[in-house]
Amino acid sequence: MEVQLTANRFKILSGSVLKLIACISMLSDHLAKFWFCRFPWANEVWFTVAGRTMSLSHMMQMFGRFAFPIFVFLLVEGFEKTSNRKKYGISLFVLALLSEIPFNLMVGHTILLPKQNVMFTLLLGYLAMCSLERFRNKPMISLFLLVAMFLVSRYMHGDYQTIGFVFILLIYGLRKERIIRTVACPVLLPMKLMVFLSLLLTCMYNGKRGFIKTPFLKYCFYAFYPVHMLIIYFLAR
Repeated sequence: MEVQLTANRFKILSGSVLKLIACISMLSDHLAKFWFCRFPWANEVWFTVAGRTMSLSHMMQMFGRFAFPIFVFLLVEGFEKTSNRKKYGISLFVLALLSEIPFNLMVGHTILLPKQNVMFTLLLGYLAMCSLERFRNKPMISLFLLVAMFLVSRYMHGDYQTIGFVFILLIYGLRKERIIRTVACPVLLPMKLMVFLSLLLTCMYNGKRGFIKTPFLKYCFYAFYPVHMLIIYFLAR
């Protein structure tokens, strides 16, 4: 039975609004880690809570924890609603490839880096969902493919690595159980309170696409990931 937390009157956020929140959160996290960290004023103590000091950089990184859970939620929603799963997967793969050099430049100031951007983690999670759907009546094949993808996520060194891969599967498995998902899934990621709050936002999803409808806005949203990393890299230099 639905409880008050997921009552219809609380479902006020469209997919576009969630995407916007996730993008702002990601930008906040990357700015704090790869640019603002260079300025002393960004790391000065603003206030202390329960003996823990808080700076602007720290607060921005805390807000940055909203991004990954929301993107995973939207990935699962996209998987469920897309009319062409092959095209959706190819789009994720192309975006992951295009984002690799900007990611390497932002993180390590080099073109080559033994670490992959988060889009590869999301792509593996998407492929895992496709496998579970395709071989739902063949559990041994599904298990073999999941183990293989888990190992790939481990040695690929993608953002969030194996924890991110398992998190995607857990969000997918609990996609019909909003309350359980919100309470259980944060245990996998750091800054659990922020992850909990981000999943709480997804409980307010109303199932609508929102303002990102035209191809132009859609590709602007895709382009935001690699473009903002390039901008931060040049700012840092």
